[in-house]
Amino acid sequence: MDVKAYRVKPGARVDLQKWDPDDKRFFDGNKEEGRAALPALNRRLEALQELLWAEEKHKVLVVLQGMDTSGKDGTIRHVFEGVNPQGVKVASFKVPTPEELAHDYLWRIHKQTPGKGEMVIFNRSHYEDVLVVRVHNFVPPAVWGRRYEQINAFERQLAEEGTTILKFFLHISKDEQKQRLQDRLDDREKRWKFSTGDLAERKLWDDYTAAYTAVLEQTSTEHAPWYIVPANRKWYRDLVISHAIIGALEGLDMRYPECEPGLDDIVIE
Repeated sequence: MDVKAYRVKPGARVDLQKWDPDDKRFFDGNKEEGRAALPALNRRLEALQELLWAEEKHKVLVVLQGMDTSGKDGTIRHVFEGVNPQGVKVASFKVPTPEELAHDYLWRIHKQTPGKGEMVIFNRSHYEDVLVVRVHNFVPPAVWGRRYEQINAFERQLAEEGTTILKFFLHISKDEQKQRLQDRLDDREKRWKFSTGDLAERKLWDDYTAAYTAVLEQTSTEHAPWYIVPANRKWYRDLVISHAIIGALEGLDMRYPECEPGLDDIVIE
């Protein structure tokens, strides 16, 4: 799967209306066949993540962003099924605490970045400070406007210190969001996920689209690229992200550490 087709080139202009959230150009099969292809990718990712943990040299940061209901939680469940929880962490960023608000907006983010051998998944991220903050006018434009370059510098530092950064924008249509919100409302086992606040946020769809467009245009770099992932089809979303992460891990050319000498002569009695 040529996931590079979904990668935003540095400095490129982005028109999200031209990115089809139903696209599945790299898979000819149907939903059942797509789901059936995922376990093999899970096993490959599990093996590579185990190697990452064993070698304890590289760091991997995966950033998931998207509109409400775009599938961040589902991506984590399905793409990372089977990975070793010792070496994989999920960090979610909700409303900042008073302590976090007393520091700069990147303070709470930096504490969650991966150490050597680790993979960390950001379920939402530092980009909330140029998305929600912008849309709701929590700070003036002069403040959030300078954060794009601050974020680029932050991610450049992480990359130069050995972190592989992969950022995924889960791209759904407004109609698909409507259906997913209705499904949550109709299913009593999923209704806990529904909030009337989701409806208020939905009214700001165009504002969020403009904010995401700015993020994609200004912060997709060679060292921290954005991928616009077609996410109306959940199974295709999972295939794209799995291939992107596996490709990045394979590119690290990892090796298992050298074993202690003399192990071939040992017999366990």
